[in-house]
Amino acid sequence: MQTLKGEMAVESMSRTGSNLKHWSISAVLMVCVVLAFFDKISIAVLFSDAGFQTAMGIGGDKTALGWLMTSFLLAYGFSSIFLSVAGDLVNPKKCLTTCVVMWGLLMALMGLAKNYEQMLALRVLLGVAEGPLFALAYTIVKQCYQPHQIARASTMFLLGTPIGAALGFPITAFVLSHFGWQMTFFVMAALTLLVVMVVVAGLRDVELKTGAELNAGKRLGWRQHRQNCKVLFRAPAFWAVCLFNTALLTYLWGLNGWLPSYLIEAKGINLKEFGTLSSLPFIAMLIGEIAGAFLSDKTGKRAAQVFGGLLVAGLAMAAVPQIQSPYLTILAMSVSAMSWGFGVASVFALLARVSPDNVSATAGGVFNGFGNFAGSAAPVVMGYIVTQTGNFDNGIMFLVLIATVGSLVLLPIIKKY
Repeated sequence: MQTLKGEMAVESMSRTGSNLKHWSISAVLMVCVVLAFFDKISIAVLFSDAGFQTAMGIGGDKTALGWLMTSFLLAYGFSSIFLSVAGDLVNPKKCLTTCVVMWGLLMALMGLAKNYEQMLALRVLLGVAEGPLFALAYTIVKQCYQPHQIARASTMFLLGTPIGAALGFPITAFVLSHFGWQMTFFVMAALTLLVVMVVVAGLRDVELKTGAELNAGKRLGWRQHRQNCKVLFRAPAFWAVCLFNTALLTYLWGLNGWLPSYLIEAKGINLKEFGTLSSLPFIAMLIGEIAGAFLSDKTGKRAAQVFGGLLVAGLAMAAVPQIQSPYLTILAMSVSAMSWGFGVASVFALLARVSPDNVSATAGGVFNGFGNFAGSAAPVVMGYIVTQTGNFDNGIMFLVLIATVGSLVLLPIIKKY
């Protein structure tokens, strides 16, 4: 199995010059992920808004609300698997810019939606547009950084996940409480314009190649690309990492999808308090990712780190239903989120170890796509569990089970990777 060699990373370092400019590539990708998470999670804040529920004509139907997140994630997973291949055959910089422009247009249209069906359709289209993001970011990082920098470089863009959630929830709650649900989408659309400018300016001097060109030095067609993919798909370690990622993202999307409603309805936190408290687990997640990135690049024990991170995340989340105090609930969630972040910091570095260079975008797309296909079920499954049992804590225990069992998938490859 071919692993990351680093020749392209050395070439990139000579092109980028200064250390600041070198790491600014991942910073640009992080800005894109922050925006994408704004787009993803903003709708979760609206799940408890009566005005939004009335406008959509669904009342407080939690299963229908869950489908607004799940439909997005299903489309996101499909797009990640089947459209991320474009990053191996078309310049990833062009693909990234096109995707971000599409996000802004779709967010503006969501602010104009008149009913549930329109909103559902737009959420599906947003999922299609955002699907290739992590695969594109992964293949850009793999081209621009050396092997011992992969965990830090990938963690820089992965930091967009907790930053996007930490900022997105309170910002959306503020806009919602002062200007109404439509304005939450228009604000996100306006932010997209700024991010487009950041992408264009930040990657202007970065020379990137398609994944198929990296080893051959020339453009290759679908036939050769299929042969390269066969090597990838025959690797058991690759599929183990993909299966583990399904548990990793099920936890993430379950938490993102129902955290606002859980804290407001089950723990009695009002919308004003929520704007502040909801950020704390994601700040903890950010701290975990930063610490995990440095440790991962120092020790090189990628598999052991991601295994332990998700396992502890599940065990810490198991304490949440037993706690009555909303503040102690936030503390337990923060410990769980920090552990999740500590583990996820090394997951793309682990993927780089088990996948060939010339199919980076495809590997990243399959990895991210399958994870999000499975993760997409979390919001609607949790909504169904809560609706049927009348107990929000049962939805939380679903996440505990997934995280604990999912972590065990990596046990066979911990020693090797």
